[in-house]
Amino acid sequence: MFCKQDLKRCAVLIPIVIVIGLLAGCAAKTADPWGDPTTGLILQYRMTEGQVLKYLVSGEQTQNMEVMGQSIDTQSSSESGFSVKSKGLQEGNLLLGVTIDSMSINISSPQGDLSPDTSSVLGKSFDMTLSPLGKELDVSGAEAIEYDMGAAGKRSIGSNFQAAFPDLAGKPVKIGDTWTSTDIITEKTDELEIQINFESVNTLEGFETVDGLECVKVTADVTGTVVGQGEQMGLQLAIEGEVQGKGTWYFAYKEGIFVMDTTSISTDAIISTSGAQAMSIPMKQEMTMETKLVK
Repeated sequence: MFCKQDLKRCAVLIPIVIVIGLLAGCAAKTADPWGDPTTGLILQYRMTEGQVLKYLVSGEQTQNMEVMGQSIDTQSSSESGFSVKSKGLQEGNLLLGVTIDSMSINISSPQGDLSPDTSSVLGKSFDMTLSPLGKELDVSGAEAIEYDMGAAGKRSIGSNFQAAFPDLAGKPVKIGDTWTSTDIITEKTDELEIQINFESVNTLEGFETVDGLECVKVTADVTGTVVGQGEQMGLQLAIEGEVQGKGTWYFAYKEGIFVMDTTSISTDAIISTSGAQAMSIPMKQEMTMETKLVK
């Protein structure tokens, strides 16, 4: 038979049990937001408000065209640095302030060498909206930032940021899992408008530490198309071709930040001209590009 003291103990025990249960529930709710490698990682961009990241992008490109039996080769290299500052969330998406820190372009062709003056873009800033899965929802502020390409007219930096961040899976992923992402890059000059449609099949290959950050390593098989039209030197031009390539990128899943990407792309296209000088010009391009977190 219970005595009054036993009842008191029970009265004390019941709220203690309730508190323990509540604490256990809270512990379950505060599990790692990135999930678990064995059951599936939840990959999301999670920059904290006020956080600043700096990236360096470098690229090399070769291009060959066959014009009336003559081979024309062009080489170019570029390097640019930009800073990304998180301005917090906006309707569930990341609002980022982007500043252009550096930019240089060098082009070598049979017509000579060209290094456009890019000083007009240095220090310029714009806002972009990025979804937690890496979709560039709004980069319109970059379209107004331009530099002069000489005879080729002015060029916007907008296309540099239309696919700047890798797209994440949108589902828990383990080693060996794949997901497909798509990107569209549109580049406009005074004379031409070119659109490149990419499709990437991404595979989570494993884990690797990059600059002290524990990252997932993802490989990407890239395919796509390129179409364009415009007028140059009085000739109407139409461009049509195919794109293929491979990439490897790294994402710090605990911090929720993009760390590095290396991609190689090949393009085979035909440039068609119309009018009195109608012709079809085969064009081949090979491009490698690396984007790396430097701070």
